[in-house]
Amino acid sequence: MNHTFPNPLFVFEMANNHMGDVNHGLRMIHEFAEVKKYYDYNFAFKFQLRDIDTFIHPSYKDRLDLKYIKRFSETRLSREHFRELKDEAGKHGFISICTGFDERSIDLIEEMEFDIIKIASCSLTDWPLLERIAFTNKPIIASTAGSPLSDIDNVVSFLQHRKKQLAILHCVGEYPTQIAQLQLNQIDLFSKRYPDMTIGYSTHEDPDNMDSIKIAIAKGAKIFEKHVAVITEEYPKNAYSATPSQISQWLRSAQNAFAICGVVGERAKFSKKELDDLRQFKRGVFAAKDMKKGNIINKAEIFYAFPNQDDQLLANDISKYTEYILKRDINIFEPICSTDVERTEKREQVYAIVQRVKKLLKEGNVIFPGKANLEISHHYGIDRFMEYGSTMITVVNREYCKKLIIMLPGQKHPEQYHEKKEETFVVLYGKIQIFLDGRTSEFDVGDVITVNQGIKHAFSTSTGTIIEEISSTHFIDDSYYTDASIMQNKQRKTLLSHWID
Repeated sequence: MNHTFPNPLFVFEMANNHMGDVNHGLRMIHEFAEVKKYYDYNFAFKFQLRDIDTFIHPSYKDRLDLKYIKRFSETRLSREHFRELKDEAGKHGFISICTGFDERSIDLIEEMEFDIIKIASCSLTDWPLLERIAFTNKPIIASTAGSPLSDIDNVVSFLQHRKKQLAILHCVGEYPTQIAQLQLNQIDLFSKRYPDMTIGYSTHEDPDNMDSIKIAIAKGAKIFEKHVAVITEEYPKNAYSATPSQISQWLRSAQNAFAICGVVGERAKFSKKELDDLRQFKRGVFAAKDMKKGNIINKAEIFYAFPNQDDQLLANDISKYTEYILKRDINIFEPICSTDVERTEKREQVYAIVQRVKKLLKEGNVIFPGKANLEISHHYGIDRFMEYGSTMITVVNREYCKKLIIMLPGQKHPEQYHEKKEETFVVLYGKIQIFLDGRTSEFDVGDVITVNQGIKHAFSTSTGTIIEEISSTHFIDDSYYTDASIMQNKQRKTLLSHWID
């Protein structure tokens, strides 16, 4: 709802700096239009409207000894001159914004078809005014100077419940604002508190301060508002309004900040030089022994060392999800290059296996430690996992051992035996057929099966099953398969540490 504000948007606040002189106001628009031509951003001119006849109390209309009554009265523009300024800004490509300080001014803002309504900080909780603004169909930008979070929350809730397009600006209502009072961390606060809303920054600091805009951009602000003025012999400027040359420098600072900060919401693209510079420091893959064509590269048969050569496999390329088959013989200490191997990725296959295992565990309502590793056994390669394979969660392995064995529907586990380990299986879910010492039997939930040392056994399941294994200590080299090709496959297991989420 709130992402349709132009991004970024630079707002030039004319306020009363037209000095009640339409020609001076037109000059301001022309001079700042020249500045903006050099920057590919969105720009707006902002005006202020007060219906002086009703805004000032009748008893105070002639009190020109009061600073702001004098200021508002002497800079009053006719409706025709006000429209002339608004239309001229539009001709120069400016979005039109106007702050209305009273209900009659909001009527005029609608009549003159301003693009956006601004709520001044002093009016943020002027509820009669907010009620009138809520009846418009225009986007709203609200400044927040001097307002506690509870007030801002109430205003945001009020306008959002009325489906208003709303942006809020961090603002400090000191004119000019000293550096120690800028409080730019408020941009972070608003971004976290109102994550779906456009957040901006309305500045009143010394116009020669070029640091604040950079910090505001780095913090994610999208709208930037600054008071502007043109100095003439007749009209000086105040301490917080910026001249065209100062605005030009301000925009250059913003341009540099955007360039420094780079892309938002995605990983930046890397230059070729950056990648080349990094590659030269990475370790290359070398043969630790003579290796034969057609063999799958085993981690035990390679080592990693600096420097690497062009097109050489790097340590970064070696992963449990990647399989390399040699296309030629490799001699000891020789570098292994990408042209020497055929590469196969199994990440997607592993992910699909994990999802099916998690689904079966959920169906079986089986509880297991959340940080336990998952071991995927693919005895004849991962491509045949759904035919021959199993997965296993090791809960504990000390003098005693407890594991969960998960087999998916239709899987078989090849025949094996153990010389050291005695096992007892408890069926927790599904049905399983066990080939035990020359005989096949089917077991159901709750059945208990014990397998002594040296006894050959194999499994299969049509339904999918989860078995609790309770045994003596498991030793990694104590599984002997009757099919010698499995024993020769050193890559038959994939171990996952983070697989739950």
